[in-house]
Amino acid sequence: MTLRRYKWPVLLVLMILLIFAWRWWQARTQLPFETEMVQRGDIEQNVTAIGTLQPRSYVDVGAQVSGQILALHVQPGDVVEKGKLLSEIDPRVPQATVDAGQAALAGLQAQLEEQEAQYAFAQQQEARQQRMHVEGSTRAEDVQQAEATMKTAAARIKNLKAQIVQTQSTLQGNEALLGFTRIYAPMSGTVVSIEAKAGQTLNATYQTPTLLRIADLSSMTVWTDVSEADVRYVKPGMPVYFKTLGGDARRWAGTVRQVLPAPPKPESTSNTAATQATSNNKVVLYTVLFDVDNPDGELMPQMTAQVSFVVAQANQVILAPTNALAAVEGKPGQYKVRVLTKEGKVDWHEVVTGVRTRLRAEIVSGLAEGEQLIIADKAAPPSAWKFQF
Repeated sequence: MTLRRYKWPVLLVLMILLIFAWRWWQARTQLPFETEMVQRGDIEQNVTAIGTLQPRSYVDVGAQVSGQILALHVQPGDVVEKGKLLSEIDPRVPQATVDAGQAALAGLQAQLEEQEAQYAFAQQQEARQQRMHVEGSTRAEDVQQAEATMKTAAARIKNLKAQIVQTQSTLQGNEALLGFTRIYAPMSGTVVSIEAKAGQTLNATYQTPTLLRIADLSSMTVWTDVSEADVRYVKPGMPVYFKTLGGDARRWAGTVRQVLPAPPKPESTSNTAATQATSNNKVVLYTVLFDVDNPDGELMPQMTAQVSFVVAQANQVILAPTNALAAVEGKPGQYKVRVLTKEGKVDWHEVVTGVRTRLRAEIVSGLAEGEQLIIADKAAPPSAWKFQF
């Protein structure tokens, strides 16, 4: 009866002792570090930015004459060849101007023919007076009069010829304006936008109104905004790639063509104190351009591009987390790391880094593949004698 009475309390005590022993052993054998095996991998240092796609080659087609649009022969998305008729503007006013110029030119040419006939007659009269003067059968005054008449006729011919040249020049300009009423494609490409409609009246007196835009979509330019903190890393000729916001994994690659030397002008140039204070808090952005081929037409104007400029990269090199690196004072690019030996000891190694990102760094020397790198200290383990039931 006594043994049966104390059986369950003894078993409970034994179970508690076993739990104490297991927790004590676990606390003694658990390492106080977080470690990571040193491995090889690829690393890439990037400058990221947001860009906008634009056609590399495009032209805004405008109207050089005023008038009503009679017809538009294209729609957005149409592919056109150079020389295709795009639009027609009412030609009646330019045509009337050309007709008037042609009539004026014909009148001047008729006057010229008349004056040339009068000049030929004046020459004959002057020659007759000269012969009569030699024979003494005419007065000197009549000879002088004949000479003056001949010279006057010659001067009138010169004046008419000058008027004809002026009228021809004006007529050529008016004929050009008449030709501008029929607008043709200046390049081959795709009509990406139309700014006018049939029946609309255009006024080209002070500026050329834009009708439409034609672009060559086989090659695109990415206009990228890079912050002033990162633009110093971006150089012409460096590799760059981007993805669109479509969500697919496709990546387009290119090469930096140009870094514009000044940021775009702000929309407002007010010099008020409030504006200046606001502008001081804004990030200055510089424009970087690069081109990319678009043979399948997947890229479209105004698309947003998530751009990565490749500052440096390395493949299949030894990598280490940056939080495991401790800087060595006075030695830029050199760091100390802790390595856990097979015997459970901690050794300090000096390492030299290469390509570096926010999370990882290339280890040029000081670490070997397969070593256990200490990346952080663990929090102190709870006491083996504290339990929560």
